[in-house]
Amino acid sequence: MSVCRPSERALPGSCRGDDGCCQSTIPLGLNSYRPYLGSFGRRRRRDQEATFLANSTACSYAFMVDAWWFWFAGSHFNRTGDFAVPVVLDWAIRDAPSCAAAERDSETYACRSAHSVCLESSNGPGYVCNCTGGYQGNPYVTDGCTDVDECRHRDEFPCYGVCVNTPGSFLCTCPNGSSGNATVQDGCRRDDDNKFGLPLKIVTGVSAGVLLLLLASFSSHLWVQKRRLLQAKRRFFEQNGGVLLQQQLGSLASSGVAFSIFSGEEIGRATDGFAEARVLGRGGHGVVYKGVLADGSAVAVKKSRVVDARQVKEFAREMLILSQINHRNVVKLLGCCLEVEVPMLVYEYVPNGSLHAYIHGDGDGGGGGGEAKLNLPPGARLRIAAESADALAYMHSSASPPILHRDVKSANILLDGDLAAKVSDFGASRLAPAGEEAVATLVQGTLGYLDPEYLLTSQLTSKSDQGDVYSFAVVVLELLTGRKAFVPVEDEEEEEEGGLAFCFVTAAQAGRHREIMDQRVIEEVGAEVLDEASELLMRCLSIIGDERPTMKEVADKLQKLRRHACSSSRL
Repeated sequence: MSVCRPSERALPGSCRGDDGCCQSTIPLGLNSYRPYLGSFGRRRRRDQEATFLANSTACSYAFMVDAWWFWFAGSHFNRTGDFAVPVVLDWAIRDAPSCAAAERDSETYACRSAHSVCLESSNGPGYVCNCTGGYQGNPYVTDGCTDVDECRHRDEFPCYGVCVNTPGSFLCTCPNGSSGNATVQDGCRRDDDNKFGLPLKIVTGVSAGVLLLLLASFSSHLWVQKRRLLQAKRRFFEQNGGVLLQQQLGSLASSGVAFSIFSGEEIGRATDGFAEARVLGRGGHGVVYKGVLADGSAVAVKKSRVVDARQVKEFAREMLILSQINHRNVVKLLGCCLEVEVPMLVYEYVPNGSLHAYIHGDGDGGGGGGEAKLNLPPGARLRIAAESADALAYMHSSASPPILHRDVKSANILLDGDLAAKVSDFGASRLAPAGEEAVATLVQGTLGYLDPEYLLTSQLTSKSDQGDVYSFAVVVLELLTGRKAFVPVEDEEEEEEGGLAFCFVTAAQAGRHREIMDQRVIEEVGAEVLDEASELLMRCLSIIGDERPTMKEVADKLQKLRRHACSSSRL
C-alpha cells in the first residue's frame, strides 16, 4: 500500500509521496497483480483538516515501470500527458521446479532445439530456454536455434582478414604472406623471414610465452580472488537480510523514513579505512568510528565484533523498526552496511561525546572524553536524567513493537552541542516478546548496571523493560553522586567497595542517602527534590522486577521534580 501525501509534507527525491505521486515495490513470486486506486473520503469533521485532500484531483492513474529505469530517471521523468515507460517481462515454464527435473521428462521438456540450453528461473520455481552461443532463434521448437553466420555481421564480429563461418563460431585468419591478429584493424603484418634469425625467433617466442603464462596466471589469480570477494559480499548481504531491506526501502521512503544501505567501500572511504584516529569509543559490542560521507555529512559508524547467529534472521526486521524511531533524545539510525560478516550500523554524529566522560572524565566505555572531568553544570543533571527517561519510555511504550535497550549506562547516553541527552548504542537491544512469551538469551549488559533478576534468570519477557528501569536508576545515581557505577576493589579510593547501587540502597535504608550525593547538586537542586528522587530510585532498584515502576512513570516523576526545582528558582 502506498499513500500519496500533500505537497506541504514533501520530501526530496522522486515519487516519495509528495505532489500526488507515490510508489510501491512489486515483490518477486507473484502470479498476478492488479492495482487498485482509492481515495480518502471527502467528508470531514469540523475539528479535523482534510490533510489528504489538499492536492486531490478528479483524475488518478497507476502504471508499472522497470524499477531501475525509474530510479535513474528520477525527477527528470515527466508524469503528465501521454508517456511511455519500459516494463520488464519476467516469466518461466512452471510445470517443473528446475532444469534437472524438467530434463527427466523428454515429452514435456520445453527446450526442443538441438542447440538449446536450460536456465533456472530467477523468479520462483521453473525454467526458461535459450540458444547456445553462436546460435539464434527459437529454442522451444525443433531446429529452432540456427547457426549465426558471423562473417556476415562484421560490425558485431569484427574480422579484418579471411573469415570462415563454422557451426556455432567462425575462423578469422590473416591472408597468406602475413601473420598477426586478424580480429583487430591493422593486426596482420607481412612476414619478413630475413629480419630475425631462427635462434632469435626461438628465444623471443619462448620469452613471450613465459611472460604470457605468468600474466595469465596472475590475471587468473586476481579474477578468482575478486570473484570470491564478490560471492562473500553477496552471501553476507543475503544472510543479513539485505533482500528484505531492499524490498522495504520504497515503502520506508514514501512514509518519510530516510534509511540507506551503504556499501563496504563507502564505509571504508568515510572512515579512512577504519583509521585509529577516527575512533570515537570502544565498548563491549564493538568500536565506534567517526565518518564523513561523500556529501560531507558527519556520521558515527558502529563496527561490531561478533553477532548472535540466532538474531541474523531477525536483523533486517529489527533494522526496519529501529530506523523508524523518531525521538529528539534518541540517536537516529541512518543506515547499515550488510555485505560484511557482522553488519555495521550508521548513526547520526553527536559531537559532545558520552555522559560518562562528562561525569567521570576518563572516557571508559567510549563516546569521547579526556583525562579530566568536563564541566557539567549541576543543574543540568536533572534535565539530562529526565530527557533520557523520556527517550527510554518512548521505546518501551510508543514504539511498535516495544524495544528493550538492555545496556543502559552513562557511556551509552551522548550529549549534543546543547548538552541535550541522546540515548545511543542499540547493539544489545531486542524487540520485547509478545504476551507471556519468555525468551532465553545470553546475559547482556555492563557490570554495575545489570538487573539482578535478569542476571539470575537470563529470560526476556514482556515485562523485561524493568531491567532498563534498574540500569537507568544507576545512571541517575551517577548524575547525582558523581561516582562510577562500579569500581574494582584494587582501584577503589573510598571506603565503599563495589557497586554504586548497593552503596546507595545501604545508605538510604540507614537514612544517610544525602551523604553520598554530590554537594554541588544538593545546593543547586535542593534537599527536598533529592529526597523525592531517592524514594523513586529505591523503587527502581528493587530486587523484584514487578515492584519497580515503569519507565513512563519514572519519566513523568523526573519531569515533575524538574518543575518543582525550577519553581524553587534553583534550576
